[in-house]
Amino acid sequence: MREHLVDSLKNSMSYREYMDLLKDLVLTKSTTGEIDQTRVDFTALNFARSQRLNKKFQLSEPEAAFFKDLRVQQTWLVITESWCGDAAQTLPVLHKLAETSENINFRVILRDEYPDLMDHFLTNGTRSIPKLIILNTDLDVMASWGPRTAAATKLVTDYKEKFGKIDAEFKTQLQMWYNKDKGASIVKELTEVISKAEEQERLLLQD
Repeated sequence: MREHLVDSLKNSMSYREYMDLLKDLVLTKSTTGEIDQTRVDFTALNFARSQRLNKKFQLSEPEAAFFKDLRVQQTWLVITESWCGDAAQTLPVLHKLAETSENINFRVILRDEYPDLMDHFLTNGTRSIPKLIILNTDLDVMASWGPRTAAATKLVTDYKEKFGKIDAEFKTQLQMWYNKDKGASIVKELTEVISKAEEQERLLLQD
């Protein structure tokens, strides 16, 4: 896996570069990965949603202070695709968390360009995205997170159990949930994930 991590990081994008990519895709009416009209349409929608969150999402002072005070240098590598609806709601929040700390290097790669790496971070056997991989300076995996918060995942599971599959109606419901949650669940879970990861890293350094 280390070889895949090194290769992906070498060719990864900054968040600004990722947003520029989305902008170019919208202008050319295209998408990442396999091209079809549905994905093209979602890419345009996701770009608009990401732009809105980039402008509106704010951390509380205690939330910002927690990430600002992190002492372990780390890289946050996010696996995503432009058409992924969950990514549009998630990446702006993750980036906001990362930019509060000088010890977090935030990078983005596209899933379908790195299938071998993605296969190390499957969710219930699927290549679900977005997926956040948190690495230390030796490129050891400190933690991973995604594709959704526990609360959002429960919504998906409950709907599938009731109706058998995810459809347009559910996607609308999930969007409404994201709008109401305003990133709070993501911040809460990442705070817990990073707290545990940093503690484990400190223990390893002591051994």
